[in-house]
Amino acid sequence: MRDSYVRQLRQLHTELIRMGAYCEESIDCAVRGLLCDDAGLRGKALDLEDAINLKQREIEAFCVRLLLREQPVARDLRQITTAQKMIIDMERIGDQATDIAEISAFMAGSSVKSDIHIADMAASAIKMLTDSVDSFVHEDLEKARQVVASDDIVDALFSTIKGELIEIIMGDATKGSDCLDLLMIAKYLERIGDHAENIAESVVYWISGDAVQ
Repeated sequence: MRDSYVRQLRQLHTELIRMGAYCEESIDCAVRGLLCDDAGLRGKALDLEDAINLKQREIEAFCVRLLLREQPVARDLRQITTAQKMIIDMERIGDQATDIAEISAFMAGSSVKSDIHIADMAASAIKMLTDSVDSFVHEDLEKARQVVASDDIVDALFSTIKGELIEIIMGDATKGSDCLDLLMIAKYLERIGDHAENIAESVVYWISGDAVQ
């Protein structure tokens, strides 16, 4: 029975990695679609939302079957419930990547987006997501804690972008609408970082039994 349980956990890990990859690709496509004025990339980000939602439902059903069949307790039970929490945060990340793609469609031709740190912020948020999922799959407590700490990087980039946008508006008020759109995109990236932090905090609790303070 234990061998069967271990095999099922490996399958769960594979599915979580796949869902995380969908989320990472969606963020990347949405932001590159913005920066490159590429409607195809924006469309791909929108299409990935369906794949992310489907994968969430599949993993949730898999976790329920695992709980009913194996009836795990203690640390094993925390592992399954952690996976259930992770997919909720990943689904929300997918929603926010979609929001970025939708806003980007209104910014074709805008020069403002090249003057701020959106690409850096997106890269930092994607790294947080990648590392948070990886910390679960490899039971890496230190990596999970590093993800929690690295949310400060994303928050600092949001503050930087906000300051950059204020300067742009002060220099040319006609760019105000584009700046507001970019501020919303930066806010969605900040929320993506928050969800990645949530995942990492859940991993810390699963491995150590201690909640992050």
